[in-house]
Amino acid sequence: MQDKIIVRGAREHNLKNINVEMPRNKLVCITGVSGSGKSSLAFDTIFAEGQRRYVESLSAYARQFLGQMEKPDVDDIEGLSPAISIDQKAHSSNPRSTVATITEIYDYLRVLYARVGKPHCPKCGEQIQKLTNEEMVDVVLGKVGEEMKGSLKILAPVVVGRKGEYYQLLYDLYNAGFARVRIDGKEYRLDEKIELARYQQHTIEVVVDTIPVVELLETSSSSATPLPPPSPSKGEGARKETRQRLAEALETAVEKGNDVATIVYPDKSEQMLSAKFSCPNDGFSFPEIEPRLFSFNSPYGACQACTGLGTVELFSEELCETCHGARLRSEALHVWLPGVGKGGKVVGVPFACHPQHLRRVVGTHAGKKKKTPVAPIEYTESDELIPMAEKKGVSIVDITNMSIDEAVLYFKTIDVSEKDLEIAGSVLREIENRLKFMLDVGLHYLSLDRRAGTLSGGEAQRIRLASQVGSRLVGAMYVLDEPTIGLHQRDNDKLIKTLENLRDLGNTVIVVEHDEDTIMASDYMIEIGPGAGVHGGYVVAAGETPAIFEDKKSLTAAYLRGDQKIEVPAQRRQNDGGSIRLKGATQNNLKNIDVEFPLRKFVCVTGVSGSGKSTLAYDTMYKTISKRLYGGSQTPGKHKALLGLEYIDKAILIDQDAIGRTSRSNPATYTGAWAPIRELYAETAEAKFRGYKVGRFSFNRPGGRCEHCEGHGLISIEMHFLPTVYVTCDICKGKRFDRETLEITFKEKNIHDVLEMTIEEATVFFKEIPYIYDKLASLNDVGLSYVKLGQPAPTLSGGEAQRVKLATELSKRQTGRTLYLFDEPTTGLHFADVKKLLEVMHSLVDKGNSVIVIEHNLDVIKTADWIIDMGPEGGDKGGTVVYAGTPEEVARHKGSHTGEYLKRVLRS
Repeated sequence: MQDKIIVRGAREHNLKNINVEMPRNKLVCITGVSGSGKSSLAFDTIFAEGQRRYVESLSAYARQFLGQMEKPDVDDIEGLSPAISIDQKAHSSNPRSTVATITEIYDYLRVLYARVGKPHCPKCGEQIQKLTNEEMVDVVLGKVGEEMKGSLKILAPVVVGRKGEYYQLLYDLYNAGFARVRIDGKEYRLDEKIELARYQQHTIEVVVDTIPVVELLETSSSSATPLPPPSPSKGEGARKETRQRLAEALETAVEKGNDVATIVYPDKSEQMLSAKFSCPNDGFSFPEIEPRLFSFNSPYGACQACTGLGTVELFSEELCETCHGARLRSEALHVWLPGVGKGGKVVGVPFACHPQHLRRVVGTHAGKKKKTPVAPIEYTESDELIPMAEKKGVSIVDITNMSIDEAVLYFKTIDVSEKDLEIAGSVLREIENRLKFMLDVGLHYLSLDRRAGTLSGGEAQRIRLASQVGSRLVGAMYVLDEPTIGLHQRDNDKLIKTLENLRDLGNTVIVVEHDEDTIMASDYMIEIGPGAGVHGGYVVAAGETPAIFEDKKSLTAAYLRGDQKIEVPAQRRQNDGGSIRLKGATQNNLKNIDVEFPLRKFVCVTGVSGSGKSTLAYDTMYKTISKRLYGGSQTPGKHKALLGLEYIDKAILIDQDAIGRTSRSNPATYTGAWAPIRELYAETAEAKFRGYKVGRFSFNRPGGRCEHCEGHGLISIEMHFLPTVYVTCDICKGKRFDRETLEITFKEKNIHDVLEMTIEEATVFFKEIPYIYDKLASLNDVGLSYVKLGQPAPTLSGGEAQRVKLATELSKRQTGRTLYLFDEPTTGLHFADVKKLLEVMHSLVDKGNSVIVIEHNLDVIKTADWIIDMGPEGGDKGGTVVYAGTPEEVARHKGSHTGEYLKRVLRS
C-alpha cells in the first residue's frame, strides 16, 4: 500500500495549482495565516475528493439517490483513504439531541436499564419482580431455613383494599374447595359465618395450601444435591411430590390472586411474589421493560404531555408540568441500577427525576446545564410517592444529569451481581470507554443531558472526536478543524494524546491548527501562505516538523522560535474608569461570588473549560446589563445586584454565532454595505434607462434574481445518509441574477462581480465612495481581507463570523462609553492575525471603551490590563474566582492553572 498522500495541481479557491505530499498514518498539521488556503486544501480538496470517491464506489442504484458530487479543482490525488470530517459547524440544534445521544452513550444506557435495571413501585418503593412458577418455587425454597418450625402458607390476594361485604365471593371460594381465608390479617374458616363491614376497606386472601417446613427442607436440600445414579428411592419421590405440591399451590395462588401470591413463613414474615411487572402491594403495573421505554424519542417511552421535549413548548424554557424536565414516562424513572457502590459506598444521586414536592424543598429542577444537588431527606405535602430518603437506586435520568467525571466515578463503583455482569458486561465496557474518551478530550465538566444546541463549536467537535476514537476505525483519514478551540492549555496534552491514539490505530490524522503545542506534537507540517486570499495559496514549507522549525521562510516557525512574537505591554493601564460590580452570582456552578470588572481597560476572563467563565461574563453580567439598557425577554443569570451601570452607554456582545443561517446572508449584507452598493447600481445610466429600481439588484426577491435557484446560486441535493450537498445552479452558473440584471455594470463590473470580490479588492474598487468604503475598510482592519464580499454566512467559521460582527461595530460612530464582550475572538487566527486583532481591540480601549474577553490564548491574556481567573476546576469544582489582578500577579498565584502557564510567556 502507498505510504503517502500525493496531491497534484490543487486549484480550489485560492490555491495556486500546488503540489504537496504528506505521509499516511501520521499526524499532519496544516497551518498558515487566516485565509491562506489551509481549509481549501484540507477540507475542500482532500476531504471532498475522499468523500466523492466513496460515493462513486457505491452501486448505480444507490448513486441515483445521492446525485452527482462535484469533483474538486485538482488534477489528481493518490493514496486517499475513506475520509471523515470533524469540523466545528456540524453539531445539531435539535432539542432532542444531547451529549449522551451524540456519543451513543444513551443508546447503551437504554439497553443496560432494559436488561439489568430493577423496576420499583412508584408508590411504595418495593422492587417489582416478574417471576415464572419455577423461579417462585426456587425463591421460597431458598428462604426456608432449618431454624424454622411449623408450616408455610401460600395465599392468593383476591381483594386488596376495597369496600364491600363480599358474601358471594366467599361463597364461591367455599364451593371451589378452599377451606380458609385471611381477612384483614385474621384467619377464618369458610364454612363459618363471616360478616364484613360494608363501608370499610378489606383485604381478602384465600389460603391455597399449608405445607410443613420439614418437607420443604428435604426438598430444598435435594435441589442443592445432585441425584444419585440409581433409580429414585421412596424418599426422593416424596421430595418431588412436595416440590410439585408447592409449584401447583403457587400456580393456583397466582391464578386466583391476579398474578400475585403471598407466602407466610412460620416466623410470621411474609413475601409477595408476582408473575408480571406489577407491585404485589398495591397492584401498580409496569409496562414491558424494553430499550424503547427509556427513549424520549419513542411514543412508548416519552412523556405524553411534552412528547419527550421536557419543556412546555419547543423553544420554551418552562419545564413540562408532568415530567418536570425528565422527558420520560413515570415508569421509566423507577427502573433503577444499584445506588450503592462496591464496598458499600453510597452514590450521590442528582434528583432530576424526583417528585415535584421534593423539588419545592430545594427550589431547583432538571434540564439545566448545572449539576443539581443530592436530594434532601425531608419531604412534604404528599405521601403518594416514595420519599427520596428511601430511594436505593439510580434512574437513567439520574445518570444523564451527571457530569462526565461524575458518571465515570459512578460506573467505576457500581456494584452489580455476577449474573447481571454476565448479561451486561459488554454494555458497561462500551459506556465506560466512551466516558473515558470524553475525559481525554477535556470535556469532563459537561453533563450528559446537555443539549447539542448549547455546545460551542469546539465542544461539539471534540465530542465527535471522542465518538470516532470510540468507534476504533482503522485505515481511515480524519480531517479536523482546530480541535483545541475552547480548550485551556492544561487540557491540551490530553487532546493531543487522543489525536496520537487515533493515529496509532492506523489512521491518517490531518489537523488544521494554529496551536503551538499541537503543531509541535505533529509528525509532519505543511504551511500554506505566505499571505491571505490572492496573496496566499502557495506551499511555503512542508516537511517533518523538526525540520520546518528551522525553515527561515516559514512565518509560523518564526513565531515558534521566538524571532517574531506578540510583545508584553511595557505597562498596564492604571486609569480609574469605574467598574461594573456583580454581587452574589449563583447561576449554574457559580458559588455566590462577588466580582468587579474594571472599565476602560482590557480585561480577560480566564480559567479551565467549564469553570464558569461564560456563565459569569455572558449569562450573568452581560445579560443583566443588556436587559436593563435595552429591555427584552432574555433572563439574566441569578445574582443579588449589579452596580456601576452609569459608567456605560452601550453593551455589545461579539460572539461566534453565525451571522446568518442561509446563503442569502453574507458580509456585505451584515455590515450594511450591500444596500448602498445596490443603490449605486440602480443609479447607473443604463439601469435608469431600463427602469430598474434598487429591488432589481436583490437576490432575496423576484425581479432580477435567477428564479431557478431563487437567488441562491446553488441547488441543494438531499444525500439521505450523508450531509446535504450543494451544486452550482446550471441556469445562472452560480451568479444568482438573471442575464438582463448582469448587463448593468459599474466600472465594467456587474453586481455578481462585486459579490465575488475579496474585501481587499472591494476596498480598492469602492475607494472613492466613502459610505461604502468605510464599512469595507473595517473588515480589512480585522484581518478579513481574504473573505469574499458575497461569501455565504454558513461557510464562515465561528472566528470569521465574530470578526465580521466586530468590523460592523467598528464602522459605527464611537461613543467612548461602550462595553464590548468577546467570546474567544482568536478562534481560527494565526499568531500574526492575533497580533493584528489585538491592535484593534486595544485601540477600542484607547478610545475610552471597555473590552472584556473570554479567552484561553496566552498571547491575548499576557497583554491584558486585568485578569479574572475562574476555577479552580470545571463543573461543580469551579465557579469561584481563583484570583483577580494583573497578569504578573496571576502568574505568581500558586492556585491558578492559568498562572502556571502564563508565567512561561511573561518570561519569554
